[in-house]
Parts: sequence; C-alpha cells; structure tokens
Amino acid sequence: MSAARARIDPSLVREVIQVSLPLMFGMAGNLVMMLVDRIALARYSDATLMASGPAVFTGMTLIMCVTGIAGITRSYVAQAHGRGDRDGAADEGAAGVLLAVGLAAALLLTTPLIVRIPQLSDRPAASTALESVFLAWSVRFGAVMTVNTALASYFNGTRRTRVPMAVGLVGQAAGVVLDIGLVFGAFGLPELGMRGSGIATFLAVTVMLAGYLVCLPRTFFAGFARLAAGRVRTLTALLGRRLRKGAPAGGSGGLEELGHTSVVWIAGVLGPVALAANNVVLSLNYVAVIPLVGLGVGCSVLTGNALGDHRHARIPSLLRATFAVGAAYVLVIACFQVFLPTLLLAPFGLDGADAATTGTAVAASRVVWMYAVAFLFSMVGGAVLESFGLTRFVLLTRIGVVWVLSIPTILALVLTHRGNSGVLTLIWVVYALYEGVMGVVYLRRIRRAVATGENRLADPERAPQPSGEGDVQRI
Repeated sequence: MSAARARIDPSLVREVIQVSLPLMFGMAGNLVMMLVDRIALARYSDATLMASGPAVFTGMTLIMCVTGIAGITRSYVAQAHGRGDRDGAADEGAAGVLLAVGLAAALLLTTPLIVRIPQLSDRPAASTALESVFLAWSVRFGAVMTVNTALASYFNGTRRTRVPMAVGLVGQAAGVVLDIGLVFGAFGLPELGMRGSGIATFLAVTVMLAGYLVCLPRTFFAGFARLAAGRVRTLTALLGRRLRKGAPAGGSGGLEELGHTSVVWIAGVLGPVALAANNVVLSLNYVAVIPLVGLGVGCSVLTGNALGDHRHARIPSLLRATFAVGAAYVLVIACFQVFLPTLLLAPFGLDGADAATTGTAVAASRVVWMYAVAFLFSMVGGAVLESFGLTRFVLLTRIGVVWVLSIPTILALVLTHRGNSGVLTLIWVVYALYEGVMGVVYLRRIRRAVATGENRLADPERAPQPSGEGDVQRI
C-alpha cells in the first residue's frame, strides 16, 4: 500500500486539481446550456423536436472540426510557457488567433453549402426547413466559437484556467436566459422558436469573446506585432504547420461526435423502447463524462509545460496524478449510476415513461459507468498525445478502433437482434470496451514518446533521441 502511495505524488495531484478543476466546471456549465437548449426546442413544438436532433448534431460535428484545429494552440502555448518564454507564449497565442480567424472565415464562406445539408435527407420539408435555419446560425456562432477556442487556449496553456471558466460561466448564464427568452418569447423577448435557439447561442459566445478580449494582457497583443514584423512567407509557413498539426485533431473531434450519434441511430433498430431508453441514458452519460474533458485538457497543459522544459520523465507522474483524480470522480458517478439509476434518470424524462422503457434505461445505466472509466483513459491519453504533436496518431487510432471495430461490431449486434430492447445494455458494454482499447493504445504510444524524448511540435523534423532508461518512469 505504501509503495502504491509513493507512485502518486500528492503535490502533483494538487497541481492537476488546481489546473483542471476550473476547466471541469467550465465544461459542466457548457453542458447545462446545451441541455437547456435541447429541452427548450423539445418542448416548443413537435416540429422543433423533430428538427433539433439532426440540426444540432450536424452543426456540432462541423463546429468541432474547426474548433479542434484551433485548439492545437493550447499545446504550442503550453510548451512555450513551460520553457519560461513569455513572449514565445504570446507569439504562439497570436498565431493561433490568426489561424482561428482564417478558419472562421472559411466556415462562414461554406454557409450556402451547409444549409443545404438537410435537403439530402428524406425527412419532412417542414423539418428540413427548420434544420437549415438552425445550421445557418450554427455557422455564425461556430465561427465565433473557433476564435474563442484559440483565445481560451492561450489562457489554458499559461495555466490561467480560471479565466476561461469565468468567461464561460458568464456567457453560458446569458445563453440560458436568452435561449428560454428567444425560443418561447419570455422576458419581453420575441418568440423565434428554432431561430431563437441559434441566435441565443450566437449572442452567448459573443459575450464570451468580449470577455476574453477584456482579460487578455497587453503582452499578448505584442505577439501580433512580432508576427507582422516577420516576412509574409514565414508567417504563411508557420500557419501552415499549425494547420497540419491541428487538422487531425479537428478530424478526430468531429469523428468522436459522429460516433456517438451513430450509436444513437443504430440503437433505434432495436425498436422504439430501446431508442427512447437510449436517448435518456445518453443524456445521463454526457452529464457524467463531459467534466472529464476538462480533466484531460488540464493534464495536456501540464504535459505541454513539461515538454517545453524538456522534462519528459515528469509526464508519467502527471498521468498517474490525473488518473487518481479522475478515478475518484468516476467512482462517485458509478455509485450513483449503479445504486440510484432511477433518481438520476428522472430529470431526463424517465419519470413519464412506460415500464418497458424505464426497465431498459435502468439496466443500461447500471453498466454505463464502464464507458466513463474507459473515456477517462481515452480522453486523457488523446489530449496528452496532442501536447506531443502526435495528432495524426490520435486520428488514425480513432478511425481504426471506432469506425473499423466498434461501430461495425455494434451494428452487427443490433442487426441480429432487431426489436430486442434488452440488447441495449450489451451495446454500451461493447462501446465501453472499444473506448478502453483506444485508451490503452494511446497510453502505450505516450510511453514510447516519453522513452524516446519526442516532441513533434518543437522540432517535427528531428528524429527522436532515446533518453536514459533510468530517467523514464512507467505509466
């Protein structure tokens, strides 16, 4: 027991909590805003209920692609901060903002194409019209979110994670009020239904943008001047390298969202009972795992700091401390999911469901903790690999595990058990199993990167040099 305690450094646990806890709160606030929006659209009318699912899924998949690219800024800033280069951190942040502005402009230019996506389906015309309205606003608030991601990455990379938390909570609170007001016409605001949902989100992220600009230090703006002083070709090459590293990260984020949605639609083959139960369980699962995203981001910041300071040997200890914090969180969540499933599921609509749907949802919720455990390892592992610059490996692993193994396995399972809602529990077990496999693959790659002293962001062309075995700890 004493040996196990020695492997987890209490000071590193405190450091992980200090950096990650504000991020976890920020993620929880974003989840509340999302849930309020979905509930508002579901209760406004049957038409918005039907259109909200496809519209929100399509919009968020596209947005996660561009915000994922902009999010690579965090790793560059973290490394500069780790080596004590204050001006370098500002330069990396400024470069990230320039890239984000370019991505936002590109996203806006695709608006005419994106709003036509719903027309490719065979859903009713009334539904696709509402979807197009929401997607038009999704492009607008997605463009602002892309710039916000780059700005948040600067604060996160320099360990000022309380700033994104505070800015995010203010914007999210505004978003909740505006969403209810503009969808239903409350608080003296006009009743705009589906359009109101998109406008509310746009205004909320604009509030966040203003908050970030107010909080930026003067030294940050000096980074733009230094970038402008360089040659245009040099700046173009810099942004090109940033785009090549960020593109796989954005692709991985988009595919992750697409994978979750695919499981929802595939579960529908089991029948209406399984579909209704799975929608409730999926909402519960989101509530459970979204804060883990903040924990993963926090760990990647600390890892990036260590890489910038050439302290690869510190990374295994940081991972152990992160997993200790994550395990404590997941343990609490698992106890509620296993022993009090009905209590947890009631707010998501289970209290009005029939006995079959309730039984199926309760059974699935008692195993969904397995996904939270697996997600802890895959989320932290993927985020840490991004801090090394190994974004292509993250993308290829996700494609291989999720789209070559996990989704086909679940699809085959469902097609051979059509109408059997009891198989929903097995689906979640399989989904968690493959998510765990992905986490193991990530951790093995991290171990190799630590042992060989890799850092693809600092010098992507340099062949990694092995460090002494005595300097590297096991993860």
